[in-house]
Amino acid sequence: MAMTWDLSDVPAVETADLAAAMRTLIDNERGLVLLNGLSEDDMSAVQDDLQRRFQGNPQRALAVFVRLRHLVEVFKARRLQAQFLQRGYSLMAPAIAIAASLRLNANRGFSPQTFLMSLAEVLVDNVVELPERPATAAQDAAFPLAA
Repeated sequence: MAMTWDLSDVPAVETADLAAAMRTLIDNERGLVLLNGLSEDDMSAVQDDLQRRFQGNPQRALAVFVRLRHLVEVFKARRLQAQFLQRGYSLMAPAIAIAASLRLNANRGFSPQTFLMSLAEVLVDNVVELPERPATAAQDAAFPLAA
């Protein structure tokens, strides 16, 4: 079956599909691919899983695979690696969600700056500001002693 989508605009995929592809790597103890990159064995494992999962829809499997490869590639950018090292695996779910839908040119990959800004926006939205707590009687009593 011939590919029917344009490589300059890879179709968006379901976040769950891209997460399942990443789960294949994690299950094979390759969860650090965002730092270390994909090996040939990693790519083969993901391709085999996607072909099995999407037997009737090779276009969907290919779109997921292309997006996963470029997700790993964009994390070669210094600032994205720093974010990953700072936040750890808590960054993976938002990164997968962004990679599933962000515009992607298969020849150029994700724009690291656009990816970073999208990630920062998602991470800021997840911050909940706590109201200031009133001082307790014990704290009030301690302040005159500190003066």
